[in-house]
Parts: sequence; structure tokens; C-alpha cells
Amino acid sequence: MTAWKRQRYLFITLDPVHVGTGGYRLGRVDNSITREPGTRAPKIPGTSLHGAARTYAAYLYETPEAAGHNHDQIEEPDKNPVCYTFGYLSRGRTHSGVVSIFDAHIVLFPVYSMVGPVWVSTVERLAEAGLIVKQDGQEQKQTPPDLQTNAALCTWQRDKPLNLGWLMVNVGGQATAEAPEEWQGDRWNAVKDHIALVHEALFSHIVNSNLEVRTSVSIDPQTGAAQEGLLFTYEAIPRATFLTVDAVLDDYRANGQNWLLGTVRKTGKGHNLPGGSWSGPLDVVRAGFGLIEWLGIGGMGTRGFGRMAIVGEPREETYGGKDAQQDLRKGS
Repeated sequence: MTAWKRQRYLFITLDPVHVGTGGYRLGRVDNSITREPGTRAPKIPGTSLHGAARTYAAYLYETPEAAGHNHDQIEEPDKNPVCYTFGYLSRGRTHSGVVSIFDAHIVLFPVYSMVGPVWVSTVERLAEAGLIVKQDGQEQKQTPPDLQTNAALCTWQRDKPLNLGWLMVNVGGQATAEAPEEWQGDRWNAVKDHIALVHEALFSHIVNSNLEVRTSVSIDPQTGAAQEGLLFTYEAIPRATFLTVDAVLDDYRANGQNWLLGTVRKTGKGHNLPGGSWSGPLDVVRAGFGLIEWLGIGGMGTRGFGRMAIVGEPREETYGGKDAQQDLRKGS
């Protein structure tokens, strides 16, 4: 029987991240970023994460040709862990990948306030990500019905109104947010007492009003000056934003057993594998994600954009396992 596993990662942006929509648009900026159709909240598409993870894993394994669309240069793609994990097309033979990587969603967004930086979220987003939100000792899965739309719950003691960027909101009470053990550490400790929980209706407005916007211009290589008419603006998810990403394993080729390659300790050229051995496809994904902290994701990478770091360790669940059954009973 095939075993399905899910790893949920928590990322923090170390730089602004710009994953564009692929063209110019009339509006506040020329180059906008990808958003959810319904909420208009920014996201990082799973396709971008999948491409980055595959490319960086191929670099680590020293077979960069495994990152492309055509893998004819790979002698035995079935024995290449990158091709095995993400799929391949070689000499008329095709195999789908055994991992699915989904969109990255914002769970904590940094904004300026009169008391310093505050991370904005909603009860629903934190609960969906796997964090535990409590008010008056009671766990909350949804925004309390008595919380006014123009109010926020704070994870520190405050009675006076609070500004979240340009928006002034009332303080409707105090709550606590507890991260899973895998995500606890210095980065979580730095923000856990500076979280403001608002209604979902306000969240996207606050986020879109506080994105980082930059202006650039193309330089004439002959004169070294700005080229006339080539000034453009672009937006990005700011640094210190927290996002969650799901990677799901469906190793249909192994028929429920360990993957066919065993433990991979050497690269394709016989060198020691950087970062430790790979015992399965999810290890390949983890290695590719880890290199995003160095090489980044999305556009403007040579202009200081794109780096994200994994916070703690991914949370792993097995479909039908004890943890998954408990989560289902809790309604998560």
C-alpha cells in the first residue's frame, strides 16, 4: 500500500520576495506579485517553489542537467534522486514526480505600528497552519463572534487603540499563540508577543497596503545614466514575513516501501553530498528548500531579493496515522 506523507514548512523571508505575474499592469505598480483570486492576499505559487527546490537539489547532487525540462543527458534517470523525486522526460520515457509542492500562504505579516513592528494574522490562518490560539484559556479556531470588525486581539497586554500601518484599530482583548514544538526557537520567540489578530476581511487590506514597493530604472551601458522612459516600479512581500508550505509525498513507484534508491550519500560525481544524506524524496525537497536561504526564489535575485529560511523543522504527518486522526477529530 502506498504511504502518503505531508511535511509542512514554516518559512521566514530574509529579503523582500518578488514572484511576479509575468507582465505589466496598470495600477499602483508596474510589476505586481501573485495573489489569491478570492482574498487578494499575496502568495508564492507552488510552481515557483517546485522549480527552485528541483534546481537547487540538482545543484547539490552535481547533476544540473536534472533541473531542465529534457533529461536526455541523464544516463539513468531512474537512479537519479532528483529525477526520481520530481519526475523526468528522457528518450521518450516519462515518469511523474512523487512529491507535490503547494502554494506558500502568509500566516504572519509584519507592519509598522506605534509600539514597533507587529505581525498581523487571523485566528483562522494560524489555526489552519497548526498553531494554537487561545483566548481566556479557550482554544479558538475562528475569530471570536464578539470581536468587532475594527478591532484586533493582541498577544500582549494593551488597552489603547493600535495602528497597523495606516489603519487604526481598537484592541478587543488579549490572546496567546503557541507554535508547534518543531517551529519553536529564536525566530518564533521574537514575534510571539507582538502578534495582532484581525478579521479576515481586514487582513488582505492591511497586507496589500504594507507591501514593499521599489522603483528601478534601466541603465544605458554606453552613457552609464538612466535610460529615458524606462523607470518602473515593483512590489514584494517584505522581509520577516512568515509563510507555510506543504510538500506531500505519493511514492507510487515504491509501492509503500522505502524508495528504490536506498540512502544517497554521494553526489552524481562521487563527492560527499552537502548537507547530509537523502533517505527519501522528502529529503530531496528539504535539501532544495534549504538552499533558498542562500540563492533565493523569484525575480530581482541579483538586486537583493528572494531569500527565505526554514524555521525549525517541518511538521510531518502520515495519512491515516495517529497524528492525522487526532487532527481530523479536532477539525484541523
